[in-house]
Amino acid sequence: MKETFRQALAKRLLVCDGANGTMLYAKGVTINRCYEELNLTQPDLVREIHRDYIKSGADIIETNTFGANRFKLRQYGLEEQVARINRAGVALAREEARGAVFVAASLGPIGLSVEPYGKVSLKDAEEAFGEQLAALLAESPDLIMFETFHGLGELEAAIAVTRRLAPDVPIVAQMAFENDGKTIHGATPAQVARRLEELNVDAAGANCSVGPAAMLDVVEEMTRATRLPVIAQPNAGMPRQVDDRLIYLTTPDYLMTYGKRFIRAGARIVGGCCGTTPAHIAALKGAALALSPSRVEVSEQAAAKAEALPEIPRDKKSPMAAKLARGEWVTSVELLPPKGPDPSRTLAHARKLKEAGVDCINIPDGPRAMARMSPMALAVLFKREIGVEPILHYTCRDRNLLGMQSDILGASAIGIRDILAITGDPPKLGNYPNATAVYDVDAIGLVKMIKNLNRGLDIVGNSINGQTAIHIGVGVNPGAMNMDEELRRFEKKVEAGAEFCMTQPIFDSERLFGFLDRIEGFRIPMLVGILPLASLKSAEFLHNEVPGMQVPQAIRDRLKAAGDNAADEGVRIAREALAATRARAQGVYIMAPVGAAETALRVLAP
Repeated sequence: MKETFRQALAKRLLVCDGANGTMLYAKGVTINRCYEELNLTQPDLVREIHRDYIKSGADIIETNTFGANRFKLRQYGLEEQVARINRAGVALAREEARGAVFVAASLGPIGLSVEPYGKVSLKDAEEAFGEQLAALLAESPDLIMFETFHGLGELEAAIAVTRRLAPDVPIVAQMAFENDGKTIHGATPAQVARRLEELNVDAAGANCSVGPAAMLDVVEEMTRATRLPVIAQPNAGMPRQVDDRLIYLTTPDYLMTYGKRFIRAGARIVGGCCGTTPAHIAALKGAALALSPSRVEVSEQAAAKAEALPEIPRDKKSPMAAKLARGEWVTSVELLPPKGPDPSRTLAHARKLKEAGVDCINIPDGPRAMARMSPMALAVLFKREIGVEPILHYTCRDRNLLGMQSDILGASAIGIRDILAITGDPPKLGNYPNATAVYDVDAIGLVKMIKNLNRGLDIVGNSINGQTAIHIGVGVNPGAMNMDEELRRFEKKVEAGAEFCMTQPIFDSERLFGFLDRIEGFRIPMLVGILPLASLKSAEFLHNEVPGMQVPQAIRDRLKAAGDNAADEGVRIAREALAATRARAQGVYIMAPVGAAETALRVLAP
């Protein structure tokens, strides 16, 4: 591996593996066995589990050594095997990692209450930690992973022993929290985070104990309290006993939803604990890829191998760009590409919008990771058949850097000038969960790439013998859960060259106004997103299951009261949102999945 764990943690999101015990149990190992002993007696089974997690996309695999201390091994008469079991655990993981992923030496509490809460002395606990750590460190893991500690004092002791034995080894420290958001001894996530920062660990966080929903509150409190990278590894909910087997009910898709919420809340490492499987980790990997910072750095200067050309003035790039430059209001409506090869129905909607005076039509690129007609092909049809200006959404999910550059050059050649650069939903969200996501860069890197092309340079700084004239747009979410991170990324998009932005649907104008106040120093023209809700069910889905989307209770109550007329009420609510926000926006972006052109025009009607 070319980079160290600390280097990787500093520049990208990392995904840890899931439960070892759950997988061993699923493969027929009974719960009364010592799972750590399997490092010696059934090493191929342990290797298989590591291999499955690596295939699922884990960046970090944990050794099968969580309970391999003298106190826990004594229950099985194995206290004399501490060194062998731990050394074998690291060796097995390293064999499967082959330098491609990081190996975390897993270490948990001793399993008995330590003073002042129990009879085991702190000295005895430290000796047990020292014995286990010495064996683990002998096999050179990439980091030490402390997990499921209930007492902060016991965790402090384990960290202190580690620092004495190996001052420079990276440490990730995790506490277990209860449903009330505190440890069993009453420590809050903020208190834990601040104390671990004082102990100079590399990352702090939470694992086990609670499911994804409860852990989100813990993550949010920790990220507010510390500058340390935060790790979140929840259980797959609480287990239920079915036919003498323990079953965890949290699905991979549900965990992925919360994985994205953890990341948006500021988590830098996500993974799973009890009940999670390679399928859960594959889902988390998709979330991390979608929300990761750029994996390939694109520089605006691109190493200056050739002289950059002066960029074409904004008002010369496209009719939309010219209207925004003149301070005129822009109207845009989203039309989804058809699922099949026949564009006639979509073209009919586009024609109706054009005749009604709509300026632009937005074309999503594989929304929710579902395969549809090429948005670029549809954009050509809009221009050729209807004469309406398309705003092409372009995602980083499906193409590498070379493909992206080719597409942008091609778009410019066929007259597509307005492009919305977005990262894109991971394939796991859609109908093709086994499709490969690329994500060479995120939206910020894509903006930099287009900026280069606009200045006559390719991605490595060579002249392209001409230049593009792309009007660069980006997405923004004024209702993001982690507003500081949203603001940071938006500012970077603007610095990279973004010229306009389009928001997620706005239901609360005050949240939008608060966001606008905070971006005053890096403001660019904004098209406010308006989504006419078709039903109470759709409103509840957006509010409860789409990260960053908040539909106020008052609006949901109105839709409920409207009953069968909820769609009409949704249009009224959308018109009110547009009227409330118009004074502070430069245009509107109508998303009307139900009713398409007809619904959009009802919202836009004078």
